[in-house]
Amino acid sequence: MTSRPHGARARARIEITAAIKEEARRRLAEQGAAELSLRAVARTLGMASSAIYRYFPSRDDLLTALIIDAYDSLGETAEAALRASEGAPAGKRWTAVCEAIRGWALAHPHEYALIYGSPVPGYAAPATTVPAAARVGFALIDVVRDAHRTGELDVAPVPADLEPEAARMAADLVPDLPPAAAPACVAVWAQLLGLIGFEVFGQFTRIVEERDAFFRHTVAGLARTVGLRPAGTL
Repeated sequence: MTSRPHGARARARIEITAAIKEEARRRLAEQGAAELSLRAVARTLGMASSAIYRYFPSRDDLLTALIIDAYDSLGETAEAALRASEGAPAGKRWTAVCEAIRGWALAHPHEYALIYGSPVPGYAAPATTVPAAARVGFALIDVVRDAHRTGELDVAPVPADLEPEAARMAADLVPDLPPAAAPACVAVWAQLLGLIGFEVFGQFTRIVEERDAFFRHTVAGLARTVGLRPAGTL
């Protein structure tokens, strides 16, 4: 009997927290992250301004929660594509994961902007965002790792002056892959996010019309950069 009030309070807290975050996302879409205000969110939800601070002590705490949610949502999408493509050639798995990332970004442009767009003035993401942020990158790395296991990876050597950095990066990120794979993984990750960002933020307007075909062609090139065979090859 004594657990029921605690359970009800816990459910209420979950529901109110979700409502706060949903309203904050709506404001992100309308005004951008720099204009996010706890007091404005509370006012819209009919809460006392002092009450919202029991859920999020500051604007930065709310931003952090939204950022982690966005990274986790994107990571889950990439991981689902990775699982669904299991057993396919490495190039096809790479394309499947990349297309899943792009699909999420186009469906959630404001959340994509929050995590990969311009920094929010006065906000510094804490270390608690790192595990969620890493999920999408590790989904891509898992494609490369599996290709290495099955002999589908052919990594080009790096220049001599990059070898020490490649070794350091590999030790930190991909200790089970050849050191030369690490710079390639980082480079294609940055290029993929930039490619998607150009589309999300309208930079391809009047430049690229056949976006799907252009994306598939480009990610096939990224696959070659990281040492994978393009989708559709044996």
